[in-house]
Amino acid sequence: MDFTWDDSQRAFTDAAEWFVRTSALVGERWDQPGLGGWDIRALVGHTSRALLTVETYLSRPALAAEVASAADYFRAANVADSSVEARGRDAGSALGADPGGAVAEIAARVIPLIDARDGSELVTTIAGGMRLRDYLPTRTFELAIHTADLARALELPEYVPDTAAAQALGIVVDLAVDGGHASPLLLAATGRPGLPPGFTVL
Repeated sequence: MDFTWDDSQRAFTDAAEWFVRTSALVGERWDQPGLGGWDIRALVGHTSRALLTVETYLSRPALAAEVASAADYFRAANVADSSVEARGRDAGSALGADPGGAVAEIAARVIPLIDARDGSELVTTIAGGMRLRDYLPTRTFELAIHTADLARALELPEYVPDTAAAQALGIVVDLAVDGGHASPLLLAATGRPGLPPGFTVL
């Protein structure tokens, strides 16, 4: 699916602000279960990396665009190993004594960085060089999915902002079609029997 740079900026900002609001509601529950092997602090830490990597990658210009789309990024970067969990825990620890406040400070730094760009910038990601306009939707995807995980862990409504949901679902569609998973996803979305256990487009 095609989105304009303005669409992507809005989706990212909406997702980031939802993450900030949800993180502020954790209270004293930082050590409660979050997702998989993560407690809530580690889940928030992992999610904060969707903001921090934008800041980091903008400081590392690429020479060429080697990865053409958000879906291509996920296909290239999809390496499941224990380091993902470890990085989440480390990122959670790095948020310090006031994780909710730290998340708000990170978002306050990163959103203006995006507002000052036009999307044509080349950045160096873990998957290779990308245009910012192609990379940013991957961060919106991560913010949308993991803030929904956080809301579920906190027993709050899992309402992904419409702008972010549209962009995240666009990536899901691209991954499902390219990966040969479109039929079960389409059937499940239209009320047919549920998806197979462990189904994912990633």
